[in-house]
Amino acid sequence: MANERSLSFRKKQISIRSIPQLEDVTAVKTSFNRHLHQTVVKDRHVATKRDFYITLAHTVRDQMVTRWMRTQQKYYDVDPKRVYYISMEFLIGRSLMNAMVNLGIDTNCEEALYQLGLELEELQEIEEDAGLGNGGLGRLAACFMDSMATLELPAYGYGMRYEYGIFTQKIIDGCQVEIPDEWLRFGNPWEIPRPEYCIPIHYYGRTEIDGWVGTQVVMAMAYDYPVPGFKNGTVNTMRLWSAKSPNSFDLSYFNHGDYIKAVLDRNLAENISRVLYPNDNMMEGKELRLKQEYFLCSASLQDIVRRYKVFKERSGGKKRDSFKEFPDKVAIQLNDTHPALSIPELMRIFLDNEKLDWEDAWDICVRTFAYTNHTLLPEALERWPVAMLERILPRHLQIIYEINSRHLKAVGLRWPSDVDRLRGLSIVEEEPEKRINMAHLAIIGSHSVNGVAAIHSELLKTSIFKLFYEMTPDKFQNKTNGITPRRWLRHCNPALADVISERIGEDWVVKLDELKKLLKLSEDEKFIAAVYKVKQENKDKFAEHLEEKYGVKINPKSMFDCQVKRIHEYKRQLLNCLHIITLYNRMKSNPGKSYVPRTVLIGGKAAPGYHAAKLIIQLINCVAKVVNNDPDINDNLKVIFLENYRVSYAEKVIPASDLSEQISTAGTEASGTGNMKFMANGALTIGTLDGANVEMREEMGPENIFIFGMNVKEVQELKSSGTYNPRQYYEANEELKLAIDQIRNGYYSPNQPSLFHSIVDHLLSHDTYCLMKDYESYIECQEKVSQAFLNRRQWLSMCIKNIAAVGKFSSDRTIMEYCDDIWKSTRVPVPKDT
Repeated sequence: MANERSLSFRKKQISIRSIPQLEDVTAVKTSFNRHLHQTVVKDRHVATKRDFYITLAHTVRDQMVTRWMRTQQKYYDVDPKRVYYISMEFLIGRSLMNAMVNLGIDTNCEEALYQLGLELEELQEIEEDAGLGNGGLGRLAACFMDSMATLELPAYGYGMRYEYGIFTQKIIDGCQVEIPDEWLRFGNPWEIPRPEYCIPIHYYGRTEIDGWVGTQVVMAMAYDYPVPGFKNGTVNTMRLWSAKSPNSFDLSYFNHGDYIKAVLDRNLAENISRVLYPNDNMMEGKELRLKQEYFLCSASLQDIVRRYKVFKERSGGKKRDSFKEFPDKVAIQLNDTHPALSIPELMRIFLDNEKLDWEDAWDICVRTFAYTNHTLLPEALERWPVAMLERILPRHLQIIYEINSRHLKAVGLRWPSDVDRLRGLSIVEEEPEKRINMAHLAIIGSHSVNGVAAIHSELLKTSIFKLFYEMTPDKFQNKTNGITPRRWLRHCNPALADVISERIGEDWVVKLDELKKLLKLSEDEKFIAAVYKVKQENKDKFAEHLEEKYGVKINPKSMFDCQVKRIHEYKRQLLNCLHIITLYNRMKSNPGKSYVPRTVLIGGKAAPGYHAAKLIIQLINCVAKVVNNDPDINDNLKVIFLENYRVSYAEKVIPASDLSEQISTAGTEASGTGNMKFMANGALTIGTLDGANVEMREEMGPENIFIFGMNVKEVQELKSSGTYNPRQYYEANEELKLAIDQIRNGYYSPNQPSLFHSIVDHLLSHDTYCLMKDYESYIECQEKVSQAFLNRRQWLSMCIKNIAAVGKFSSDRTIMEYCDDIWKSTRVPVPKDT
């Protein structure tokens, strides 16, 4: 038997070597033509651009497949501790250019296509964004996967293969309209179906002495995506699960001759992975979402346990007689609370399937799991109704109750008779209805809990998780987020990357701290000129795009003032809108004055059910319509709402931007990663001392960032005082009053004068996110921005200092901190060639 496995392994090695490497342009052309004829089954005369894209994708994929198989074989051989990153979202965007850059074949591919009479830029536009996430959390997961492969860590990502990703946004008459995102309708050349890994997922049923019985089964089928490291031999795996109906039919339908009913009911099971829920921070009561989360957790945990057992058989005679080694071989990171059901699911597997006793199973679980929190907003913490869990996952509710009982017993021993503390530390909330707090479950079931920026992690300890921190302070730590420099500089801004590499070499692509060498070039006239040339070329190109798409002629020399992110009240796109109105009113009242021209770009999606956010989009578009069509304004001010903002659009917007708006109310943004992307591409930041802005300011120096508004302490004091009266700021500031009155009186919505009354009413009565308080500081800070922009040389020097200071915010650094402090995993280098 061993000889058969050895022979099989050698055959695999031979087949891997047989794949031709794209060492030069000729090799690319040869492979391209082969795939056009043999994979796409077309010739040049009838092939469409989509055919050429698919052909190129398969040409590139061949190179990843080689390294991918070697990587997995290496992991089997070494048997390392593996990292499993479980996330409901992976916002990977497009794969073609990212793969080409990481494989180091982008130049050869571009030249080969040119010789074939094709343009790489046109073909990459054919690829659909893999819309598998809402925003920052999903994009962070994608950056982390890139870094883990680049750092040669044995890692896997587990997620959902949503048939319909985050919706396509259309702006019709100024309003957001949601269109289904059928990103898979033309197939996906980057995924490999794995029908051999179909895993049963159980729902409903009842619990008896014999266990969980009478359940309904849905199958989880694996689809694997290769994740290449940068110019190394590692290609890791991102495994996404798709819901499939079990093979059996309900025979009762056949007995009544209702074959159609039987088939249609099978399809209901597959709805579980049909669509991604847009993030509106209000998940309570959504049964399908609960089923999705458990589907991901159960499939992933069963797969992890299977792999652990498989290695027991393949490790050359080394025996694992129990699960005692599990935490030494497995590290599981829960990306927010969405995968928190992994904890009771692993307990169920250990207790019911593997027959471990509770104490051993729980010890293994806690040493295996770690939890990342991504929000300070209480309404964003998931809480599932007990009645829903009892119906859908009765066995897991039993386990959660037992976890909570043992946990509260420990609390009671430490703080006898402290009822309030017991209530605050319980997984089960009694009011307003009986619910399970998933964040509490994640904390109790993990050995590590981290925030994603220094200020965020401190606020976790002093606010929403204060009682847990007092109980287990050693669990809590910080891991400031980061971005991959491969995607967010090397790929999206190649001209700037070349300018940088010409002066300091290319090591910065994997050692972002190397950008510190640019600091000495911040006053170098030739380097400043080169950076300006790149920025202006990016702006010229984007201005052409804006005119073509939106019909608005843009002054490419104007300041490109950009705010792109999910539309949410705490991110304060509305404050940005108030500044636009203020600028407009100033220009109208004094048309002869000289102004610093601005093009304000706002983009992002509002969750379909989030009425206030959708109304903000409508207001921005109404204001834009008035401003852009006013002949008195000329090109001093233009406003464009960027339709359907997504990863591939970000790759165009960010390199062209001068100013990055990161203006959330202090204490509400966990970290932010858009701020880091703008910083890396030479845009300056206007923002509050919130999230990662605080650390960015420390890295670049306060003179190279524009900070305004209240800090976290001031916000907390204002709210706790109970005396905040937003109307007094409205009455005291003439420009603010005029802007608010114009919105209320229908100046920007003459056909529906009362359209935005709810916005005004909220600002004047509640103003949850303190826009009225921060308005004056924001306007003053924006004036400083305009003055700074007038001095082009000084502005560019500040931009270079921003780029030079971005080294801390590499996802490579973040992942190494996770690895060293939480996962305790080690690198497993994989040679590129055998």
